[in-house]
Amino acid sequence: MNDYISDLLARLKNGIMRRKESIEIPSTKMVKEVVKVLEDEGMIESFEELESGEISVKPLYTEKGEPVIENFIRVSKPGQRIYVTHTEIVPIMNGRGISIISTSSGVMSGALAKSKKIGGELICKVW
Repeated sequence: MNDYISDLLARLKNGIMRRKESIEIPSTKMVKEVVKVLEDEGMIESFEELESGEISVKPLYTEKGEPVIENFIRVSKPGQRIYVTHTEIVPIMNGRGISIISTSSGVMSGALAKSKKIGGELICKVW
């Protein structure tokens, strides 16, 4: 497999649709960074690295059992990279979602990149 980010997003979406308590995802440095951003932004409850070389992600659900996040869109792909400047970063779903950007200062949310005035590769949008 070449695109671990697309695999991450597909596994999260499928696991959340099935209301799973934890979702196992193959671990790479980029996947860890994206999951860390999701945790920092309050989109997932937590994650931990397993001895098997995978990451176990616990999705976050509301008190009614509804998932906090439902939609994942992969923007930049291995065949076509999409780059944005800090002025091109826009709020996702009027602030209800986040964009994840790979910058020269690391992987971060779009809002943080915009506040630091850093552009980079637009990896995905989550809401």
